[in-house]
Amino acid sequence: MKYTRISAFAAIGVAATLSLTACGGGDSDASAKDSSATSSSSSSDSGSKAGAGDAKTGSGSDTEVKAGAANSGTQSGTKATFCKTEDLAINAVDAAPDETSGRIDISMVNRGSTTCSATGFAGVDIKDKDNTSNPIERGHAEPRVTTLKPGDSAIFNLSYDIDSSGESLSSPTNIVVTPPNETHSVTLDWPAGAGDIKGAYTDVQVYPTHTAK
Repeated sequence: MKYTRISAFAAIGVAATLSLTACGGGDSDASAKDSSATSSSSSSDSGSKAGAGDAKTGSGSDTEVKAGAANSGTQSGTKATFCKTEDLAINAVDAAPDETSGRIDISMVNRGSTTCSATGFAGVDIKDKDNTSNPIERGHAEPRVTTLKPGDSAIFNLSYDIDSSGESLSSPTNIVVTPPNETHSVTLDWPAGAGDIKGAYTDVQVYPTHTAK
């Protein structure tokens, strides 16, 4: 009986040993699979990072091209500076269209060597024979772009109603003109033959410049 029990225990021990060996082999296979999956994942991530780096390089190249185009446009779109009084030949003439509407046309010729802008309203004062100086108000009109190449001219006008009664209280002698965006003025004679001003100097209006063409 003792011999039989020992044999049974020996058989159980062998079976247990075989079972543990089988389990160990399964763990080894799983580890191998996990290791393979990790290696594949690392290769994939490495490829993605390399691709992202290429994309950034391409984006930077596009940015440089666009910046270059923008700079080129800015340089070609340089605006003309405003005309200086010293570069303008300024003159005033009577240009009344009829006996009731008074108009003085004032021309400004660019005698400088570069293109300039005369856009806007000129400053105008009318001097009277009593030595007073009267600023002239702007008429209701929008300025037009007025660019003058050397030799080109711009015109603006003074507008008023003519007094045919012979009782006008205004006796203009000179017109003081300050070109748009300038601080230096020129003094012109009031045009001979221009009609008398009806009302006061506050009734005279100055209009913006425009090209003579």
